[in-house]
Amino acid sequence: MFSIGDFARFGSVSVRMLRHYDDLGLLRPYEVDPCTGYRFYAADQLARLNRIVALKDLGFTLNQVAEILDGQLSAERLHGMLQLRRAQLANQLAADTARLASVEARLLRIEKEGVMPEQEIIVKPLSATLVAEMSDVAAESGEAAVGPIIEKLYAHMAESIPASGLTITGAPIVYYEPLDAGLRVHVAHQVAGTAAPGSPFELLLLPEIPKAATLAHRGKLAELCVSFEAMGRWADENGYAPNAPIREVYLQAPRDPASDEWVIELQMPVEAQSAR
Repeated sequence: MFSIGDFARFGSVSVRMLRHYDDLGLLRPYEVDPCTGYRFYAADQLARLNRIVALKDLGFTLNQVAEILDGQLSAERLHGMLQLRRAQLANQLAADTARLASVEARLLRIEKEGVMPEQEIIVKPLSATLVAEMSDVAAESGEAAVGPIIEKLYAHMAESIPASGLTITGAPIVYYEPLDAGLRVHVAHQVAGTAAPGSPFELLLLPEIPKAATLAHRGKLAELCVSFEAMGRWADENGYAPNAPIREVYLQAPRDPASDEWVIELQMPVEAQSAR
């Protein structure tokens, strides 16, 4: 017979945990002194304790462990639980592997440049979004050619969307479509409702993006190219392949293009390079 302290040491668990198992009915002491309340365990109870510890290490809850030990689970259900646990561990491993790659990339950047990156890039899913959209063609890329088109379309839509019966529900979104000659500039507003017939814009659903690298650009419009370059560098360092189009979400848009108070979230669809 073992005292609770000795039994805990043999089983590599804490005394507190043995008391918890007792409270749950998962592992009762072999004997309890009626005068002192001291718990004592038999040597053959160590096998049950080892099974409890092993099943917990697999990720089962204590309620599930009790069902397994007491034979309340069919082999089919136990097989399904183990398959689910395997999938959970595989997903966790993939997430930890991606996180490790990000840490290594950041360490490399610090070693090269001696400073922490000023811009943080977050990977997140983007849900499908209903938008009202208009587009026009710019002769070339660059703020000088693209900026006036965005401003013109934005002003037109700011008037036509409410007049159509729709409600603007979110920040404007801009994205680009390369052409053989020039660039098609798309300006979209997140909306809700039903548009009146004959509205001058197209109503469409921007597709869901399962994984997008996002960066909040704060500063001048002319410096937006620096943020684009930072995202491309980040994708390369972290093993991601960027997918077009990159969306620009204008969270704060001062009237002055030269203002340093612009806030634009860049949303770049990405996938692991190994997936290509």
